[in-house]
Amino acid sequence: MFQRPKFVAVFLALALVVPILAQAPEPVDLQAIQLIKDEGFNNSKVNEIAFYLTDVHGPRLTNSPNIRAAAEWAVAKMKEWGLTNPRLEPWEGEFGRGWRNERFSAHVVTPQPFPLIGYPVAWTPGTEGTVTAEAVLAPIENEEDMAKFRGKLRGKIVLTSALRRVEPKFEAQARRLTDEELAQRAQQPVPTSPAEDAEQRRQEFARRREFAQKVARFFEEEGVAAIFEPSPWDAGVVRVGGAGGAETRRPATAPKFPRVMLAIEHYGRLYRLLKANLPVTIELNIQNRFYDSEIGSFNVLADLPGTDKADELVMLGAHFDSWHAGTGATDNAAGSVVMMEAIRILKATGLKLRRTVRLALWTGEEQGLLGSRDYVRKYFADPQTMQLKPGHAKLSVYFNIDNGTGKIRGVYLQGNEAVAPIFARWMEPFRNLGMTTLSIRGTGGTDHLAFDAVGLPGFQFIQDPMDYSTLTHHSNMDTFERLQEADLKQMAVIVAAFAYHAANRNELLPRKPLPKPGQRGQGPPPIL
Repeated sequence: MFQRPKFVAVFLALALVVPILAQAPEPVDLQAIQLIKDEGFNNSKVNEIAFYLTDVHGPRLTNSPNIRAAAEWAVAKMKEWGLTNPRLEPWEGEFGRGWRNERFSAHVVTPQPFPLIGYPVAWTPGTEGTVTAEAVLAPIENEEDMAKFRGKLRGKIVLTSALRRVEPKFEAQARRLTDEELAQRAQQPVPTSPAEDAEQRRQEFARRREFAQKVARFFEEEGVAAIFEPSPWDAGVVRVGGAGGAETRRPATAPKFPRVMLAIEHYGRLYRLLKANLPVTIELNIQNRFYDSEIGSFNVLADLPGTDKADELVMLGAHFDSWHAGTGATDNAAGSVVMMEAIRILKATGLKLRRTVRLALWTGEEQGLLGSRDYVRKYFADPQTMQLKPGHAKLSVYFNIDNGTGKIRGVYLQGNEAVAPIFARWMEPFRNLGMTTLSIRGTGGTDHLAFDAVGLPGFQFIQDPMDYSTLTHHSNMDTFERLQEADLKQMAVIVAAFAYHAANRNELLPRKPLPKPGQRGQGPPPIL
């Protein structure tokens, strides 16, 4: 019988072992997860954090006194928890003035008295006291409409839109993702002509924006008392944001007349009265205050220092700012609550972290991801040049929450194939909490995009939609009552566990190829 030399046998043994080691599953620390679950489920602070961010300090419009007060509370609370260097870090760029609505009342006087449900549009002026004015119907859809109404609108409250039909609702407003929907999200779509479609959308958006600016100048020249617009939602839900882009926050180019978004049911009553040629008189009092430089733009940051890899980062983030009609509960106190609670859990459990875990609560998100983009440019890279800064090589991952109060069902991988098997392992202990799905797709509209745009691993979790897109998003109904306590706890526990494992693995999380300068983050098209 032929006998191999000893060194050959050793070589063959190693040849068999090395591939097995290379394919060893990503480690999962179940004891750490048990501690995280115990703290997150049995000693949770999510309701306390949510109460202060919403009922006490909300709404949190960027550069408003409210967001400054909320941020100072958050910094004090994180100092109390023992986090390292909780701070407000200013970000650059000219945001413009802050704004806050301090009083609003609108009351029909004739033909019958009744109050109106409505909210001022952000960064529009007030009425400088109570005004009583005649309402007129003047929907303007083209240049000919402007000519028709020229010289007829001075001192009037103008209804600017035709009335859309309000359809009955036969389905529940809140829902959770079904197994079929999750399975569909796990499938990778094949894009078709995305560049052409995107260019057409950009051109249409630019055309509508240019016409809207022309109509605004027309109303300003006409000297209207105010304009009323119908909410795009119904059932008394008023969905309202800002007056436009950055120019509306600068004194020289700011709107010169009040704008009000009305509940469509009340707008409809006014519309029908005016269509019937019945005179309508309205008493209106709007007190809005502008803040030039006394607030400033900032992000809220805090750290849990690591040990042997302390110069490397795992980041948790959510946007801290909101719109003004509600208290910004699901958009996005929910995300801020979850991320604050996740880092509190890590601190409270005393679990050792090799990398530093940093919490970042962004402002200016609602105006274009301004806070997170400034942070990425400052510490990692400018996506326009892709000149990398030293911090770029030190970030392992950024996790984001900004899809409302619904619990985590999985992760959008943002086209990062290599991270899938890692997340699959980390997800296993949470399948019994409903986290089952990895989607290779990207998703858009929030702060992880700032990281993805410079080739850094940035991820948004898949969440149950609940009533985010039917009731609360940017609306007067976005209040504490719409938050789901159990879902917030589930999210905080999962985020804490993902952060713990990312902080303690031997290597940084894998990355996609670097984008080209000026190119947006790579990966499949987002779910719209």
